[in-house]
Amino acid sequence: MLLLMKKSLPLNPRFRIAVGLLFSILFLGNVHAQDTTRISILFGGDMMGHDSQIASAFESRSNSYDYAPCFRFVTPVTQAPDLAIANLEVTLAGPPYQGYPQFSSPDALARQLQTSGFDALVTANNHCIDRGKKGLERTIAQLDSLGMPHTGTFVDSAARVNQTPLMIRKNGFYLALLNYTYGTNGIPIPKGSIVNLLDTALMRRHIQVAKALKPDAIIVFTHWGTEYQSLPEKRQIDLTEFCFRLGVQLVIGAHPHVIQPMEWRKEQNQFVAYSLGNFVSGQRKRYTDGGAMAYIELEKVHYTSDSAVTRIHNAEYMLQYVYRTVDAQKDYYVIPVIPTDLSGPSFIKDTASAAAFKTFVDDSRLLYRKHNKNVEERKELPVAYGREE
Repeated sequence: MLLLMKKSLPLNPRFRIAVGLLFSILFLGNVHAQDTTRISILFGGDMMGHDSQIASAFESRSNSYDYAPCFRFVTPVTQAPDLAIANLEVTLAGPPYQGYPQFSSPDALARQLQTSGFDALVTANNHCIDRGKKGLERTIAQLDSLGMPHTGTFVDSAARVNQTPLMIRKNGFYLALLNYTYGTNGIPIPKGSIVNLLDTALMRRHIQVAKALKPDAIIVFTHWGTEYQSLPEKRQIDLTEFCFRLGVQLVIGAHPHVIQPMEWRKEQNQFVAYSLGNFVSGQRKRYTDGGAMAYIELEKVHYTSDSAVTRIHNAEYMLQYVYRTVDAQKDYYVIPVIPTDLSGPSFIKDTASAAAFKTFVDDSRLLYRKHNKNVEERKELPVAYGREE
């Protein structure tokens, strides 16, 4: 069509400029077109398995374990994001099942976490070798049998080399996940077994390997800090800065069993949650009877077929409370905190439990209001409580 127009109209300079602009818009515009994609990621805290939780999950009629009731209210929340990752702070070492101090939970816990929407688990923590070499290996084998991606512990050094970092492909994103722990409660790591420790030389090597794979983002999930402290200690801050300097975008912390602040550095494209607290546990002390979920949205802008920039588009938190009934069953429920529901779930009927729920929510929001940077509470959750209970 442009050629026909050229023949029938005079070729004055203004006309040539107009034709050139039209040609650029019609034929060259696609070269610079921007295609934007997003992925939502939820990070959960410590998945514990105390004796009381194991007893609550036991079904005497079938002589089996069922964790579905425990997670029924939070499952719609954890299933909603594109990707969900948490810290498995128990072994799946088989019977006898036991809680503190040397954890071994039924395999049903891992199956339920998968059903509830968790896509990957980190396993390097201070309880990962509670049952020795066999416990570490069986935990890995059970997760593998479920097809559940995991990282942090390995059956041997060759497995770590081949499986580090854990690369996750989802919704057109390519993410690298690394995991480290401060220690293993003084229990020596069995010969041949591998547990990633918070060693800066090791972390540097792994981050360099991750960067060479050109992921859209690098995530470091750490097990660190002092238990029951609401603010991060110097080592946590120093290690966070170390990771950021090497090009890590997201640092997610666990272990203190209470929440600690979150920070989104918008200009630097960096996010840290120093501790997410307990996602589920048998701990009932103030500050330990719940935790927070970090909700992150990554945005990738494609400028050309081989050029894209990924940034943190949004960062929010969601609270979840661990409720234990006071009846004979003493059942556990992980309850998402609905921001607009100030009264709390109606099925918490006893005064002490209702007061504990309110105290946890008030404590958590106060801490985050004082110390969070650019991270607010998510206003809407996918589902409200099951009011029929």
